[in-house]
Amino acid sequence: MHILALDHAVLRANDLAAMTDFYTRVLGLGLDREVPELGLVHLRAGRSMLDLISVSGKLGAPGGAAPGSEGRNLDHLCLRIEPFDEAALRARFAAHGVALSEVHDNYGAEGRGPSVYLQDPEGNVVELKGPSGA
Repeated sequence: MHILALDHAVLRANDLAAMTDFYTRVLGLGLDREVPELGLVHLRAGRSMLDLISVSGKLGAPGGAAPGSEGRNLDHLCLRIEPFDEAALRARFAAHGVALSEVHDNYGAEGRGPSVYLQDPEGNVVELKGPSGA
């Protein structure tokens, strides 16, 4: 067996519509498919997927308590972006009222490179990572 890449990550959501709006409109992921009877939204992140499931839906309900300030369902999700233009990123997210962290030099799948952190509407941390050596 050989692992090729991360296929998808799944976040449980209290407000599926708000989370879908944030990840599509604010972050720019593509809406790939919706399965309302399961409370499931598939979002396209390049070659990978981010799935959102409603905590009250068929898939999300067995996961227990909903995400909140007392506990999250994931430490953070990292999305590889290009280009990494700090000024453009700050302008884009400021227009949506989303704060970005300072730039960090982090290690990832392609090596060290710049990244910033933000939070989605339910407090999940998202890292936006630029190219190695940028």
